[in-house]
Amino acid sequence: SSGINAEYGGTMGDSSTALPFLPGYTFGDPTKSSYHRSQTLSYKNGFSIPRTQGAEGLTVAEIDELAKTQPSLTYGQAKPEPPQDFVPAHVAFDKKVLLFNAYFKQTLNESDKEYYRVRPVKIYYYLEDDSISVVEPIVENSGIPQGKLIKRQRLPKNDQGEHWQWKDLNVGTNVVFYGKTFHINSCNNYTKEFMSSEGIMLNPDEECPPDPYTLSRTEPQHSYVTPPTFDKLKQFIQLDRQVLRFHAVWDDRNNMFGTMRPYTLHYYRVDDTIEIREQRQPNDGHDPFPVLIGRRKIPKSRGSIPSNFPSAVMEISEHEIQDWLHEKDLRVGETVVIMDRPFFLYDCDDFTRSYYEQVYGARFHPIPIELGERKCEVKKEIPPYNGFGSPQDSKQNCLALIAQPPKKDVMKMLENDLKILRYAVVMESPQPENKNRRFIISYSLAKDEMQIYEPHQRNAGIIEGKFLEYSQIRKPGTSVDNPEYYTPADFAIGATIEVFSRKFKIVDCDLYVLKYLEANASKFPAATIESIRAIHSDK
Repeated sequence: SSGINAEYGGTMGDSSTALPFLPGYTFGDPTKSSYHRSQTLSYKNGFSIPRTQGAEGLTVAEIDELAKTQPSLTYGQAKPEPPQDFVPAHVAFDKKVLLFNAYFKQTLNESDKEYYRVRPVKIYYYLEDDSISVVEPIVENSGIPQGKLIKRQRLPKNDQGEHWQWKDLNVGTNVVFYGKTFHINSCNNYTKEFMSSEGIMLNPDEECPPDPYTLSRTEPQHSYVTPPTFDKLKQFIQLDRQVLRFHAVWDDRNNMFGTMRPYTLHYYRVDDTIEIREQRQPNDGHDPFPVLIGRRKIPKSRGSIPSNFPSAVMEISEHEIQDWLHEKDLRVGETVVIMDRPFFLYDCDDFTRSYYEQVYGARFHPIPIELGERKCEVKKEIPPYNGFGSPQDSKQNCLALIAQPPKKDVMKMLENDLKILRYAVVMESPQPENKNRRFIISYSLAKDEMQIYEPHQRNAGIIEGKFLEYSQIRKPGTSVDNPEYYTPADFAIGATIEVFSRKFKIVDCDLYVLKYLEANASKFPAATIESIRAIHSDK
């Protein structure tokens, strides 16, 4: 036994082995000739250093590869991990926009008061397609064309074909778009969070430099004594867009074919001008001239104009007339003569009523005015269906002068898109060649239309194809003006439907029809659902 023990490496003396010490149950290297145990420690400078066995002949690359190799508990090649779902960029970054605040300096060579002008802009970077748009906020009464300076597009970075990316944008840097330099001074919080998540640290925000011309206007002006006359510039700033509105009527019944014609009188406080506009009514018989008197200053009396004044070629100015019509002369319940036409003011709007009450202490009340007999409105009646096209098309042609397609329920089409209910039907006909004909009815839930298709039948002698295109089928016995169409509630197993004088009997349907009806049981009769459930329970 000692010889066998020496031959098989002494495995007989090891009590922890799982295999018995018998020939054929042990494994060894037949080419092995050296059985001594190598040293695991080596000495260097008087210190013991552990020695790695078998590492002397390996290169650095092989050692790194062994360190990265992960052991597997399965035999053979490891199963690859399932690939992750691919999410395109236009879905992952949809509606995600980076906002940078920037400015550029516009050089002014024609002005002696300013050399440049600071114009702030907003740079929008769309992560969806790496496009950029530059928009300048609109300042009212600035006199500068503002708004969208650069439309949304991918901007070239250099002549090598590269484009600007979000990694190239940072606070405190300059970017050049089509030869114009923009300096980025700040960004919003979402941009900071996105850049931080991508490992880019943004520079601290900077203040936008003030515009020299704007600073010059905010400087304190020299004090001076205001003249007693009203300042026109102050009047324009304070009274702009303040309009007094009166409802007036011109009684022209003294002349032949004259009537009571309503007008609207606008008094602009900013420059004391008056405009009179006509209140048109449909089918009143008058020409469509909305403005009777354009916006201008109206004199109280035109008789004081000198007779030698060339009114045909020159306009009346303050040199000829000193007394103009003012807001004090306009009162509800009084008549104002304008261009030799008497206008009776019978009402005003709420702003005019509150203004006169606060400034002049006058309270205006509307005065009832009879403008004559009003024509009775003609009731619009839709003519009956003529049989051409669908009833919806015929009705839509009566609602508009230019024919337009009927409006569709977009939400219903989106919710029920590609949802088709299919039924198997058999034609009921006294003719023997039509008794065995089978059809498939496809009902579209998005359009509420049905299609009939005849599949191929061997030795039937009938060509397969569409028997009826998608259309709404009216139930027999219903009127054309108020039709009732077939719906899935009428398609019970064993029910008979009539399509253009041809009768079809429903004999089967898809399992999806049963699932859809059970999911929307409140919209369909219980008898229809039970008939479909009974035929599927037998399968």
